[in-house]
Amino acid sequence: MSHGLILSLYTQHEFRRLGIDLSKVIVLKYSNQETSVTIGESVRDEDVFIIQSGCGEINDNLMELLIMINACKTASARRITAVIPCFPYARQDKKDKSRAPITAKLVANMITVAGANHVITVDLHASQIQGFFNIPVDNLYCEPSMLKYINMNIPEWKNAIIVSPDAGGAKRAASIADRLNLEFALIHKERKKANEVSSMVLIGDVSGKIAILIDDMADTCGTLKLATSTLRDHGASKVYAIVAHGILSGKAIDVINDSLLERLVVTNTIPHDDKKAACSKIDTIDISSTLAEAIRRTHNGESVSFLFSHAPE
Repeated sequence: MSHGLILSLYTQHEFRRLGIDLSKVIVLKYSNQETSVTIGESVRDEDVFIIQSGCGEINDNLMELLIMINACKTASARRITAVIPCFPYARQDKKDKSRAPITAKLVANMITVAGANHVITVDLHASQIQGFFNIPVDNLYCEPSMLKYINMNIPEWKNAIIVSPDAGGAKRAASIADRLNLEFALIHKERKKANEVSSMVLIGDVSGKIAILIDDMADTCGTLKLATSTLRDHGASKVYAIVAHGILSGKAIDVINDSLLERLVVTNTIPHDDKKAACSKIDTIDISSTLAEAIRRTHNGESVSFLFSHAPE
């Protein structure tokens, strides 16, 4: 790639695949917790890609991203693309009760005002978040990588049934079921409050089959544990869970270890090496090739839609 720079606050996989060097940048905090960013080389008239995922210390990471975007803008970068594998605050995307903020819209505004010209992200919690931006957004999908994983790592997948743990993820799970020519089941869940499920009802027949739960994120993993127990109680022989974003906060690792899950498969949109070391049930789908190809195609002005249905090698 000529005439392009990658400034990474997140991972090194993408630029290794692209065969270019990571640009020099220093990010540090002052004693009063202010974030300071120093870019160590010229970005004038360059096509800049800044990689930062919404994870860990989310607010600090978001500020780092915004400051770096603005630093590149004021340094006369030709185009700035924010590559955000896991979009922060994506679950706060609607006004579902009185006085509730639509924080995902606020984050979109901040990224735009900071100076980003383009955003690349992966599996937004709701596709409509793309409409919060006044700049182009490429929302890549984990579905091709998930299909590849199922084909290569679940030997008995032809005797499987795809399950959505809630009504909101039914479209995602049904699409994978159609691509694999498998049956589809749905779990209806009732919540007492956020991150706490009170009861579950299974719609569909999983008896004697391998159940593959498909979801967009695993946070505290309480839902996955309860869904797994529900599926096993209804006769499922094994239960796998494949999710796009492995947030794994709080006591998630203890919950997974204590569950009847065969495997929890997550992509590396969020770094989780420490969680993986503490839980043998976690497996990883590497999506760096998808992001790298999206960056290459964006830089060269090529179509990105190919990646919506294909996982690059």
